[in-house]
Parts: sequence; structure tokens; C-alpha cells
Amino acid sequence: MPAAFFDPVWRKPQTAPAFRSELSSGGTFDAIIVGGGIMGLSTALHAARAGLSVQVLDAGAIGQGASGLNGGQVIPGLKYDPEWLIEHFGKERGEALVAFAASTADAVFDVIRDEKLAVPFTRNGWIQAAHTETALKAAANRDRQWRSRGADVKLLDQAEIAAMTGARGYLGGWLDRRAGIIDPLSYTLELARVASAAGAGIAEQQRVVKLAKEAGVWRVSTQGGAELRGRSVVLATNAYTDGLLPGLAQTIVPLHSFQIATAPLPAELAAGILPGGQAVSDSRRILVYYRRSPDGRMVLGGRGRMARPSSAADWAHLERA
Repeated sequence: MPAAFFDPVWRKPQTAPAFRSELSSGGTFDAIIVGGGIMGLSTALHAARAGLSVQVLDAGAIGQGASGLNGGQVIPGLKYDPEWLIEHFGKERGEALVAFAASTADAVFDVIRDEKLAVPFTRNGWIQAAHTETALKAAANRDRQWRSRGADVKLLDQAEIAAMTGARGYLGGWLDRRAGIIDPLSYTLELARVASAAGAGIAEQQRVVKLAKEAGVWRVSTQGGAELRGRSVVLATNAYTDGLLPGLAQTIVPLHSFQIATAPLPAELAAGILPGGQAVSDSRRILVYYRRSPDGRMVLGGRGRMARPSSAADWAHLERA
């Protein structure tokens, strides 16, 4: 693949920790975690803090996958609004889902604060931009439901959304001030750093190829020939899930999201584009999302082909947007 079509938006900090690919043999871990993305590293941090012996195995380098490549928009909530969740899951389970969804952005920003992570972030909200009257009505309905639950949200009219985004053409939108943006690569690497400092082992370039359980203990085999033993195994592979556990890959539908970025914007231009530092995604079924980066670029993302990019044509729809 030409390097020009795989040049990540986010840059690895010069102070990023280095992790070894060697593994110590012998003994049995309390938990072996397969996958060193946000899910795996967060699990490792909490498990190590609870006094468990933990080993993380990543097939590549920490931050190389989706955890370090995504758009960095931290948005509470789910696709479906509170009333829909309660209607479909019942009051007890529905309310639990609503409460969980409402807490998700707090979980990210709290760990940045509590662990003193060196992660560039802005927490001034997320804007869902409405491009049709139908979308605007849906935004008003969403606003009503979350406002009734005490969420810090606001319905935006056409003039307000134009002023906040710098874009023309939206009919209005919805502002959720609980949301924000982070540098996702820094976040992933910093989670790895604090998990390691808490006692979790982290090994890169260690692809797991086999799991077997004997007498209540898991044997975890890597492509390089290492074999580890663990009382429990967490598969935190998400989009990279393969045949390691039969049937699991069939529950995952990996989708590609492509991103492009401008050069750093001149001050006179930057002053009118997302001056408050919010994240934005529009109301299209296959949406476009955008934000400012810590170094002053505008980063825009959206759908991609079902394989990695191979030509400039794969980015054309984003450049038009």
C-alpha cells in the first residue's frame, strides 16, 4: 500500500513509552488480556489496581489499531434515545442502559483527570448537525428526553449552529455539553503507561493464535511460540477479532472510517471554524464528522471502502465534504 494512503492523523508523542515484545515464562497469571487497545488497557489497569497479575498481548504496536486511529470524539449516549431503550428493554434494563450511556464521557475524562494522563483534550461539547427538517425534529425529541433527565444539552437554531460551526446550510442542531474531544493515540498510549506502572505486563508484536483450557487454567499460545497460563482470559480484540474463539468473529461487523486533515489553519480562518472547540457529526445515515486537532488542523472523517484505501478516489467524498 502506498504510504500516502495510510498516514495517520495523530502523531505518536516523543515521550511515548516503549513496550517490550519479550515475554517472561513460568507461573500463572490471574488474567491474560488479548488486545492492547482502549478496552484491553482499561481492563488491565483496573485489574492490576485490584491486585491481580495481568499480562496484555497485542498483535501489533500499542495505538496502531482503531483505538489510536479514531476521530477522538467522546460522546455520551447511544444511537437510541432513553424512551426507545426503555420501551424495548423494559424499565429496569432500559433505565440501566440509559444511566450507563449517560456516564460514558465522564468515564473517559475522569480517568484523564484522576490518572493525570498527558492527553490533549477539550470538553466543550458535541454538536449533532441537522441537515433536514426530519433530522431537526429528531434533534428536538432527543433534546426533550435528555433535558428531562437533567443533561446539559441545548437545541440550536440555524443562526446558532452557523456561528458555532462556521458552516452554512444546516437547519439547526443539538448541543450536548457533556461531550468533548481527545487525542485518541495519546489516550491509548497513556492508558498503557499507567497500566504498566500499576504492574500489568504489556507485550507488543505478540499475536495469540490458540486458546485451550485444561483443569480450569487457560493456555495461551502466541505466533512466536510462547505459551502463557492464565486463570482467566479477556478477548479485547473488537474489530480485529478472528477465529481465536469460535463464533466470536461472527458477532462483529468491522467498518472502515477514513479521515483527512488540513494543514494547520491560518489564525484568521481558524477564528470562524469551530471557535468553541466542539466536535460535530451530521445527521446523515452515513454521517460525516469533524473537529479541530490540538495543533490547529481541521480533521474530517466519514465512511470508507470495506478494505484499506488504495487510491486517491477513496478519499474524494471526504474532500468534497
